[in-house]
Amino acid sequence: MGKSKGIWITRGVIILLVVIGYSFFKGRYNTMVTQKESVKTAWRQVENQYQRRLDLIPNLVNTVKGYATHEQETLQGVVEARAKASSVNINPENLTEESLRQFQNAQSEVSSALSRLLVTVERYPDLKANQNFLELQAQLEGTENRIAVARQRYNEVAQEYNTYIRTFPTNIIAGMFGFTPKAYFTADAGAERAPTVEF
Repeated sequence: MGKSKGIWITRGVIILLVVIGYSFFKGRYNTMVTQKESVKTAWRQVENQYQRRLDLIPNLVNTVKGYATHEQETLQGVVEARAKASSVNINPENLTEESLRQFQNAQSEVSSALSRLLVTVERYPDLKANQNFLELQAQLEGTENRIAVARQRYNEVAQEYNTYIRTFPTNIIAGMFGFTPKAYFTADAGAERAPTVEF
């Protein structure tokens, strides 16, 4: 009788350990999946805001083209930067530092081209007073703000995910199932320096 009681206790302990182990792994794994999906969702919002900016560019270029006929080089630069940025696609499953850097570089070229275009506009008072141009400019400014918010939100979600998969013992489970860290957006080169203003 004592031997069978010991077998039942051993079986009970083994079953209890299996249930606890299963719950532990299941909880950690499901949390990693949930956080990874949050990173992908935040990334999609970043892409949506950049796409919104790219969608505004043709209207802006066409509006400027009607007034600034001598600025073909600047307009062409904006169109080319937009085309290049449109061609850079990143799989949210593979948000590495290299792929994110490539995406950021393409988007920085768009920002630079738009800045040159807006500086050019200063020479055309009739264009600066055009209601269509003013609306497009306001939409572009709003989109730039949305991009900044989306990038910040992405970085926050990516940090939460990265921290979770790197902490012990989750890092062991993350390694077993291929959960890898996600890259962060960083400031553009030169952003730490204040611009020079000359009068």
